[in-house]
Amino acid sequence: MTHSDESPRATALLVGVDFGLPHFDTELDELAQLASTAGLEPVARLTCKRKAPDAAMFVGKGKADEIKELAILHGATEVLFDQSISPAQQRNLERTLGLPVNDRTMLILQIFAQRARSHEGKLQVELARLQYLSTRLVRRWSHLERQSGGIGMRGGPGETQIELDRRMIGESIKRTKERLDKVKKQRQTQRRQRQRNQVFNVSLVGYTNAGKSTLFNALVKARAYAADQLFATLDTTTRQLYLNNDQGQGSQISISDTVGFIRDLPHGLVDAFAATLQEAMSADLLLHVVDASHPGHPEQIAQVQSVLADIGAADVPKLLIYNKVDALEPGQQPRLLQDIYMLDDLAVPRIFLSAQTGFNLDSLRQRLLVQAQQHTEVLNSLTPNHELV
Repeated sequence: MTHSDESPRATALLVGVDFGLPHFDTELDELAQLASTAGLEPVARLTCKRKAPDAAMFVGKGKADEIKELAILHGATEVLFDQSISPAQQRNLERTLGLPVNDRTMLILQIFAQRARSHEGKLQVELARLQYLSTRLVRRWSHLERQSGGIGMRGGPGETQIELDRRMIGESIKRTKERLDKVKKQRQTQRRQRQRNQVFNVSLVGYTNAGKSTLFNALVKARAYAADQLFATLDTTTRQLYLNNDQGQGSQISISDTVGFIRDLPHGLVDAFAATLQEAMSADLLLHVVDASHPGHPEQIAQVQSVLADIGAADVPKLLIYNKVDALEPGQQPRLLQDIYMLDDLAVPRIFLSAQTGFNLDSLRQRLLVQAQQHTEVLNSLTPNHELV
């Protein structure tokens, strides 16, 4: 979905189906943001209600005809669904609409493929893409049904093209997993080295576009890419931060910026990004960054908590950072800049600040310093005069 400046931008019709589940985005705003991030221009939106997905076309024949008319009316070149659709539903919709049809999962995968920069990030995206593709081999390609056995062919006698392609994808998945395992071991070695040095490890987590990278840059004066868009950061970046108090007592902190979470994050991506998210699992403290100005931020907090539970990081100590207070209306400004928030029945410290303007950033630095010093005291009491192993 990359386009030159001269070529017309691809246009998309956005479709969302309300099955009565919580957190349905009636305005499809997040899907529109995802589409724009991927290089598509949303030209129309359509939502409808159903009790359950239609087995053949997800939305039913009548609604599919309505989607087709709307796509023609607005000149859409692609149709995007806000939910995951099955390979059969995708194939049937494309036949009916005469247009490419993609779902939320594929859209996120495409964005990740565009944004990954590091060797590890590219491997993770490739693994997720292959896993997704392995379920889509029945899509539009009739040539996959032809037999490909015989002299000079790679497949055995009678092996169909679809079987051959599935086997080749299976082999690619295996190779990519092996390469990712090596990267994971390298990260574990780096983490053990930080632990031996008694460094306090902090990871930034949060919903995508909550301002994690802006906060990261403000704390460590780094130049991690930060922008007002979804998934601006994919690759984990780690920097060292040295803090000291008025008495000159200081501590060194290792701080990592991780990939943002999102509603209905494809499970394949959660699995594929296990090596990156391992930074969150092994952290001494998680800074859960929240866009305080977003009307749906309570639901976003719940989504992040759900993913943290999925990766085994639910029990890591947390500090809730309500960012972007500069974007709040005067009547929405907090009365206290530090308080306690009940997060999954646990009392979690909360700090209100603006990473963009630097407002109340010193309170966070002071809090980090105190927790780092407490961490060092605990380690020293556990391992007196011995190096950590």
